[in-house]
Amino acid sequence: MTRHFASGRRVALLVVAVVVLLFVAFLIFAHRPAIAEIAPPTRGAFSETDIARGAELARIGNCTSCHTAKGGRPFAGGVPIATPFGTLHGTNITPDPVTGIGRWSEPAFARSMRQGVARDGSHLYPAFPYDHFSSLTDADLHGLYAFLMTRRPVHLEPPANRMIPPLGFRPLLAGWKLLFFRPARFTTDPGHDALWNRGKYLGDGIAHCGGCHSPRGVLGNEKTDQPYAGGWVDGWYAPPLDATSPAIRAWTADRLETYLRTGLSTTHAAAAGPMGAVAHNLAQVRGPDVRAIATYYADLMARAPAARREPPLPDRADAAIRAHPEGAALYAGACAMCHEPGAPMVVAGRPVLPLGTQFHEHTPRDMIQTILQGVAPPVGAQGPYMPAYAGTLSDTQVAQLVAYLQTRHGTVRWDDLEKEVARARKEGKP
Repeated sequence: MTRHFASGRRVALLVVAVVVLLFVAFLIFAHRPAIAEIAPPTRGAFSETDIARGAELARIGNCTSCHTAKGGRPFAGGVPIATPFGTLHGTNITPDPVTGIGRWSEPAFARSMRQGVARDGSHLYPAFPYDHFSSLTDADLHGLYAFLMTRRPVHLEPPANRMIPPLGFRPLLAGWKLLFFRPARFTTDPGHDALWNRGKYLGDGIAHCGGCHSPRGVLGNEKTDQPYAGGWVDGWYAPPLDATSPAIRAWTADRLETYLRTGLSTTHAAAAGPMGAVAHNLAQVRGPDVRAIATYYADLMARAPAARREPPLPDRADAAIRAHPEGAALYAGACAMCHEPGAPMVVAGRPVLPLGTQFHEHTPRDMIQTILQGVAPPVGAQGPYMPAYAGTLSDTQVAQLVAYLQTRHGTVRWDDLEKEVARARKEGKP
């Protein structure tokens, strides 16, 4: 018996030794060296042309959404980013030498963008979309660096991340990268013209549109075999930007460019939720880059059902009133003044309700979130506006209103609406 015990102990020690060795080997694999600090560069170190180009790229990349807290200083960080694995906070990317990136050299900045590794060698969470930024050219990375390093420094330490243990242990991210991260430079597609290729470079890269509009796996990875097939962000559904687009009117390059620059399309709807910030930033982009992005995505959606045939708009008002009288009453009191045919807002050029893509998606989430959170003008005070009803309507009332609208204007069936409203209210980010 003693002999068996000793043998079992040796096996256990061997297993422990193997585990320790594997852990040490993983730490060696995960290690990235720090890059030496530098003195913060002055504005004179960069050309005004590079700074201006970096400003355009920062707008196209919608950098303020993650790096500027509500009511906070530009690029000073602190924005909470909810993930299934915990809450991250956008970092301070002003040139503050202590709490920001003021002491980062350009190689350190480029490594963070292309490899997801901070100056001190720590791995960055993939909520920072370095899987998209890895395709940026040296010239564009230089422009971004020039722009950020010439912002006003803000001394502000963002709140600490709150991740599910052990995900706060950053070396584990090296394992995630081994599984999912495939950095690649952009290559031109000879089958398309220069404008389309420019749009692809920007859309797939700095704009990282797939970060919202592509589905993700259980470990938070974008499903690269289903690009632009629809995804989720902050409790909103980001609809497909491919041949499965549920839009009831075709997305042409002209229509899409107008939407991206103004947050409004008379043939579709107004930008709501996270898309509002995108339109706000793209409205400030000069030159042909927004047109290029619109050209690329319009082409991806060129084989969607509405691009082949635009169907008549559904309006089953009588049936909807009979099926959902409570929802019909809520609509008459809260919505009809703006949304009924002939209402001043519609006459002024706002899209009629059934044009909204949210009426034709497989999920009611966007319609629910629009009712709960409303719509703020993404571009200018005269842009589209709708008040939020989260504090006015109960879950049951919102479900009744959505059921009425779906029956009247929708082209898909939704179930368990009250549960969907409760879930949307919990997940939404006002």
